[in-house]
Amino acid sequence: MLDHLGIQVRDVPASAAFYDAVLATLGARRLMEFGDVLGYGGDKPDFWLSPTTATTTTGAAHEAHIAFTAPDRAAVRAFHEAAVAVGAEVLHAPRVWPEYHPTYFGAFVRDPDGNNVEAVCHAPE
Repeated sequence: MLDHLGIQVRDVPASAAFYDAVLATLGARRLMEFGDVLGYGGDKPDFWLSPTTATTTTGAAHEAHIAFTAPDRAAVRAFHEAAVAVGAEVLHAPRVWPEYHPTYFGAFVRDPDGNNVEAVCHAPE
C-alpha cells in the first residue's frame, strides 16, 4: 500500500548511524543523500530521513511506529543485536507474538528520536 515513508529526526548523523546499522541486517542500505535528507532501501529508496523543521507548542515529539519486514527470524535477531550495539533502548526482545498471529516474530527498539522501530517476520521458523 505504501510506496515510501519519510520521518523527521532531530539529529541526522545520530539517526543515520542507527539506521545504517539496523537496516543493513534487513538487506537495506543508504541509497541516496540530498544534503541532510537520506534515502534507504534495497533497490530503491523507500524509507527517508530528513531534519525536523516542525516545532510544537509543548516541545514534545509524537512517537511513530515503523515496522520493517525481515526475510526470516535470524534477520529479526540480527536487527535486535545491531540496535543494542548502537545503544538503542530495547522495548521488546525478539519473540513470537501469538496475539497478532501464530507466526508473528518481532523485535522492538527505540531510535534516537524515540520512535518505536520494529523488525518483523511473518514466516514460521
